[in-house]
Amino acid sequence: MFYPGKPVMEVGSADFPNARSAMNSPLAKALYGIDGITRVFFGSDFVTVTKSEDASWDFLKPEIFAAIMDFYTSGKPLFLDSNAAAAMDTAINEDDSETVAMIKELLETRIRPAVQDDGGDIEYRGFDTETGIVKLTMQGACSGCPSSSVTLKSGIENMLMHYVPEVKGVEQELDAAEDEDATLTG
Repeated sequence: MFYPGKPVMEVGSADFPNARSAMNSPLAKALYGIDGITRVFFGSDFVTVTKSEDASWDFLKPEIFAAIMDFYTSGKPLFLDSNAAAAMDTAINEDDSETVAMIKELLETRIRPAVQDDGGDIEYRGFDTETGIVKLTMQGACSGCPSSSVTLKSGIENMLMHYVPEVKGVEQELDAAEDEDATLTG
């Protein structure tokens, strides 16, 4: 986790699981330009960078710090398309049921801050009223972390089931790019 000393995201977070997804952010694109970077994630006041196994932090840290500082002195926007900037996944909409509103509120106030402390984030993807399953996506450092499924199942699932009786379980939903990567490596 890198702290630029300035707010990174005003609202929500942004996850860039591959270089292609970083094209709308000059900062993420610059970080992917560093050899050995495999994932970039923006939180409220931090940037999480994941490296490949064969890359060394000793060589990467100065380059990452330089890229972040260059970005902040350049005056460029964080995103080229301002619509992509804010993650509105937990915004409560008028047509949300009371159950969905409670799930979103718990995610935003209790779960998201804890996950962000570990350099990641969580994105709400939906709730199936028939099965009682909440669909979520882990992002940033949490997405590739072996303990993310434990976090998802024990921590998040237990909390949601405790406060929202309609919730019967939680499942992780992978992005298409991650699904493709898993197919290629698995």
